[in-house]
Amino acid sequence: MNIGKKEYPKYADAHAPKSDIARDTMRAFLIGGLICAAAQGLTDLWKSLGMVKEDAGLLTSVILVGASALLTAIGVFDNIAKVAGAGTLVPITGFANSVVSAAIDAKSEGYVLGLGSAIFTVAGPVLLYGTAAGTLYGVIYWIVSLF
Repeated sequence: MNIGKKEYPKYADAHAPKSDIARDTMRAFLIGGLICAAAQGLTDLWKSLGMVKEDAGLLTSVILVGASALLTAIGVFDNIAKVAGAGTLVPITGFANSVVSAAIDAKSEGYVLGLGSAIFTVAGPVLLYGTAAGTLYGVIYWIVSLF
């Protein structure tokens, strides 16, 4: 079957599963909100145990990344994401999932050239542009603070 560029969008629309936008939006909102509420609860717990706000937030982030990496590795995160949709992408759990998923897919190619390089296909651009943006914003802040 040879489909041209004009026919393909019609073909894809006809064969793509239809989604209930209202239901999907509500699920994303609720499950993403639950993830964020759980994170806030953890942060508040650490603060109540005597941690300073910055350390409590850092520990909560580490726990969220670790939990989503573990859930991805054992195959549970994808099931949650099927129900939650974009609700799992907003918190840092979505980033951890994308890094671990890429690593799992490339594991058969070896630890260095497969797993190691696959992790950086997702994390590399984030680290590069995050560092570049942070540097740029820092320079702008420094220049503004001179005046």
